Amino acid sequence: MPAVSKGDGMRGLAVFISDIRNCKSKEAEIKRINKELANIRSKFKGDKALDGYSKKKYVCKLLFIFLLGHDIDFGHMEAVNLLSSNKYTEKQIGYLFISVLVNSNSELIRLINNAIKNDLSSRNPTFMCLALHCIANVGSREMAEAFASEIPRILVAGDTMDSVKQSAALCLLRLYKTSPDLVLMGEWTSRVVHLLNDQHMGVVTAAISLITCLSQKNPDEFKTCVSLAVSRLSRIVSSASTDLQDYTYYFVPAPWLSCKLLRLLQCYPPPEDGAVKGRLVECLETILNKAQEPPKSKKVQHSNAKNAILFEAISLIIHYDSEPNLLVRACNQLGQFLQHRETNLRYLALESMCTLASSEFSHEAVKTHIETVINALKTERDVSVRQRAADLLYAMCDRSNAKQIVAEMLSYLETADYSIREEMVLKVAILAEKYAVDYSWYVDTILNLIRIAGDYVSEEVWYRVIQIVINRDDVQGYAAKTVFEALQAPACHENMVKVGGYILGEFGNLIAGDPRSSPLVQFNLLHSKFHLCSVPTRALLLSAYIKFINLFPETKATIQEVLRSDSQIRNSDVELQQRAVEYLKLSSIASTDVLATVLEEMPPFPERESSILAKLKKKKGPGAVSVAELEEGKREGGELNGGADRGADTGAMATSNASTPSPSADLLGLRSVAPVGSAAPSTGSLLVDVFSEAGPAAPSAAVNDDGFLRDLEQPTETSDSLLVEGPGDSDSTPPSEDPAPPLSEADELLNKFVCKNNGVLFENQLLQIGIKSEYRQNLGRMYLFYGNKTSVQFASFTTTVSCPGELQSHLNVQTKPVEPLVEGGAQVQQVLNIECLTDFCDAPLLNIKFRYGGALQNLTLKLPVTINKFFQPTEMTSHDFFQRWKQLSQPQQEAQKIFKASHGMDTEVLKAKLLGLGSALLDNVDPNPENYVCAGVIQTKGQQVGCLLRLEPNAQAQMYRLTLRCSKESVSRRLCELLAEQF
Repeated sequence: MPAVSKGDGMRGLAVFISDIRNCKSKEAEIKRINKELANIRSKFKGDKALDGYSKKKYVCKLLFIFLLGHDIDFGHMEAVNLLSSNKYTEKQIGYLFISVLVNSNSELIRLINNAIKNDLSSRNPTFMCLALHCIANVGSREMAEAFASEIPRILVAGDTMDSVKQSAALCLLRLYKTSPDLVLMGEWTSRVVHLLNDQHMGVVTAAISLITCLSQKNPDEFKTCVSLAVSRLSRIVSSASTDLQDYTYYFVPAPWLSCKLLRLLQCYPPPEDGAVKGRLVECLETILNKAQEPPKSKKVQHSNAKNAILFEAISLIIHYDSEPNLLVRACNQLGQFLQHRETNLRYLALESMCTLASSEFSHEAVKTHIETVINALKTERDVSVRQRAADLLYAMCDRSNAKQIVAEMLSYLETADYSIREEMVLKVAILAEKYAVDYSWYVDTILNLIRIAGDYVSEEVWYRVIQIVINRDDVQGYAAKTVFEALQAPACHENMVKVGGYILGEFGNLIAGDPRSSPLVQFNLLHSKFHLCSVPTRALLLSAYIKFINLFPETKATIQEVLRSDSQIRNSDVELQQRAVEYLKLSSIASTDVLATVLEEMPPFPERESSILAKLKKKKGPGAVSVAELEEGKREGGELNGGADRGADTGAMATSNASTPSPSADLLGLRSVAPVGSAAPSTGSLLVDVFSEAGPAAPSAAVNDDGFLRDLEQPTETSDSLLVEGPGDSDSTPPSEDPAPPLSEADELLNKFVCKNNGVLFENQLLQIGIKSEYRQNLGRMYLFYGNKTSVQFASFTTTVSCPGELQSHLNVQTKPVEPLVEGGAQVQQVLNIECLTDFCDAPLLNIKFRYGGALQNLTLKLPVTINKFFQPTEMTSHDFFQRWKQLSQPQQEAQKIFKASHGMDTEVLKAKLLGLGSALLDNVDPNPENYVCAGVIQTKGQQVGCLLRLEPNAQAQMYRLTLRCSKESVSRRLCELLAEQF
């Protein structure tokens, strides 16, 4: 663009700015500004027409006053008038004023848009660039509506100058980010992608930012960019620093473009074309080789540019996770950075190695740097680097080095920064549990953890140690002995008292034979801590005391005296008072047998997800799974596996019918998990039958051992007329309106049922629809429950199930009639029998019509009948699985998708969802234990479709790679689409 010449200098503006700077006080500045505003206002309102120079000068002053923080409420029209000037400086000031001060709702927006259109069609590159910059700076929806269709044409036009193309690409990117629904590439897609081949590097750099953003939202439309990006990257990487002189930065050719190309490639899986993939691998190897070369300059800019490309290349290698040689080389290169003098490089190396540690190919290579990482944890001055070192130790831990890493992390905890102690505690607890071969070591580790950092040990940690001790007979005696010794310390953390009270109350009898830990000694030791503890811990200790009476009758008199004291039965805290009174009465009137029954040892807890892991995920912040999502996952898992978790509270430790829950109750965090037998909180009692273990009563659709859904196999006279049609009751007049289109959220509601069969399909203020379904081979039965949530009757209640388009020939659905009147607060049931004739993609539609208060209600949903419902699980050995995997090697038989995790990457939840899919989850088949493989057969009436699944999670990158191989192409694609929405 042309520079502003000296003749264009505005002396009046310079004098005004000088006056402002010379003001001695805020009052003097305001006075000078008000004087200038009055002068400008009078000039704009004067009879004498202002020339372009004067308008520009006064508009510039207004802009300067605005930037000082003062409101400007005039001058907008004069700025718009400057847009029609043919002088660059005047037009530039006009656009600048509009970009900063004009609101998108301004009445002048139409005039501005007309001026912009004139400049865009002027073919003057300078004016076109100014107009494009203004559109991008304002970036409003109105701008997008006016110019979204025009800018792509300018971008790809053959006669458009390079500088204009750059501005057009960045302008289009801005509009796409603000209004993606208005920026439709359509016919321009291929031409925009081919800008990667443009000879002008500036155009390529601008275009690749746009293409990367578009690819993230529409990867399939822009997948042709991969080969072009690899080609362009290859040319840059193989070029000398002198080849691209204008774009060489401190001896590094086009570093910004290289980074953007590598980032674009991370939006896609590895190229399928062997030649393209080979060329890309060659590029990555060249980048790694250049990193080993001596630097060509000592300037920090050279090393920054070089390392930026290197780290982006390593990110791409990690993303592909398919080239063992490159992964190991990347790990070795990062290992050299661990001792670099630059703090930022050490930080980035630790962060990247955390991701490499999760790859089966590079995990061992990462472990070789364990001593360097431990040293970084101890000696780094920057807390953020120390935190990354702790993350890397956590990521590289396995059975071979668990004890060393846990010991080092415990040692570091004593001097660790307060900001990371809680996360460190959680990581130590998880590693100790995950890799505990000897559970006595686990107990020692957790108690040591409480001793070192008791204030940072959350409830989840000591809940978990109690759960594990109760579930393992071999460690109970050792745990009781160890915790007894730990309680003897003069300064004992309250969490230690909680663990001690629980374990001694349950297993104190295992160490009572030693005179040094006799029952009375145990009681006195616990009671010596009583007055120092909070109310929840005191409540737990009272429960331990009543347990002692059952375990050690000789302590009964001593404990009753404590319970009888005024400090207990007259305690100001109602919880402690109630426990003391009830426990005292229980110990006085109950016989030995009754006492033993009420206070029997806690039974083992069901195996379930570690609550510590959930806590760590919550601590990790953005991108981590929320507690609500985790609980939802657990609920789904419970339904899929046919059982619900049970809770354990401190009251239950003493008696099963304590009337007031304790603040310290729910030791294992289980209470928040809704039992399978309960309905959703908002449903009242409407859908109790939906979640009951026994199916709803349906005499005409019985299921027996001889034939599943026998009335489907042998239709009655009435069932013939019910095929895909709603009931036609003569006593009611069905509404005659056409069915409404499916709800906008119909697909989202359907996706919730891909991996589960029971639940609430839809709910609004009037109606709730619940589902319970079961499938066997190619047959299925679905129970629909329609609940009236109001106190007013639903009249003319009709339902219609339809199979749109080709689905009629793929799926056979028979319905049973539904009552035409639904009383307020009542629920009616409908039974659907389903037969899968061949594989399908669409879902049947359920239309519900009824009158509520005279008004017609008409809604349409998608029934959650998906192809995976007809899965039959197939067990396979590792050899059989991979042999079959190789047989299904045709390109059309495989469907693969790499996608970002939208839920938490929790092991138990993932397993529950894969089991809910219907296939068999195969253990010890994949060489990488972190991966999941499944096998099954889709049963249809016409054929059987074999399906193999492999899910590869990358916890560090929070991404999945899902691969499906099926004997039928359409099944692979459909299952891939369905499953990608579940994780």
